[in-house]
Amino acid sequence: MTAPLVTRVAKADAASVADAARVLAAGGLVAFPTETVYGLGADATDGRAVARLYQAKGRPAFNPLIAHVADLNAAQALARFDADATQLAAAFWPGPLTLVLAKAARCPVAELATAGLDTVAVRVPDHKVARDILAAFGKPVVAPSANRSGHLSPTTAQHVLADLGGRIDLIVDGGATPVGIESTIVACLGEPVLLRPGGLPRAAIERTLARKLADTPAAGADDAPLAPGMLDSHYAPRTRLRLNTRRVESGEALLAFGPTPAEGAGRAKSVLNLSERGDLIEAAANLFSQLRALDAAGASAIAVMPIPADGLGEAINDRLARAAAPR
Repeated sequence: MTAPLVTRVAKADAASVADAARVLAAGGLVAFPTETVYGLGADATDGRAVARLYQAKGRPAFNPLIAHVADLNAAQALARFDADATQLAAAFWPGPLTLVLAKAARCPVAELATAGLDTVAVRVPDHKVARDILAAFGKPVVAPSANRSGHLSPTTAQHVLADLGGRIDLIVDGGATPVGIESTIVACLGEPVLLRPGGLPRAAIERTLARKLADTPAAGADDAPLAPGMLDSHYAPRTRLRLNTRRVESGEALLAFGPTPAEGAGRAKSVLNLSERGDLIEAAANLFSQLRALDAAGASAIAVMPIPADGLGEAINDRLARAAAPR
């Protein structure tokens, strides 16, 4: 009988970075902080390690993974950059932008990690711990959010341990993640297309490109997603969400936004405010941790106040809609 896996948690320092690189080289799984959320890392070139990652997350095998690399040179070994991709990488890497590109001729990323597609998703994270691990390991690392598939994304090491303890080898604890919401994903396979809103607002990308981004075309029910986070039901708490409401019903918890309370807030089972001052950056950073806390309140539902759709509000509303989708 196989002994149960013990998940180690180590504070981020030179020793834990070296330990993470050793675990990855041995085909193991390491959770580490990025500027967006905690990622669950595996050697992107090792199909067995990627398969183990899918198993740990309970992730559908058709949902592709993002390959994280230390710099643009490393990214160019994986993918073909057109003029738009080169411009976006120069403007926003390192940072919360993932580019979906055509694979390079000798792309080493395992077929399982790209879901058999002829494209690869690539990102250079802007977090010292993540970049130190990538530099120490020296190869691309696939790193989807470090949670069970479909669950809320983790923004602290404690979130990771609660979801994946006993399923992964090591968690490198680098504190809370500053952005708190996943990367924006843009496909550069012709005209640039926004596949997933995220930590980099659409407007910033459009200013750099000096034109509007196209939106993802509607996909058929059986179509495999081109990028992570595109399944209808995703980032989901156990408790049902009721979106865009200004009234709290008896027995509900409240996810508030802004200085004006919702009607009936006093009778809510629990109340958390994404940002009392209406700051969308603060709201994005708080989103997943506050949803987790309200999910544990034993409420009949979580009432969510309206969130403006501009800036990071687009990404916040996207995550909330997926969290509320039938499953």
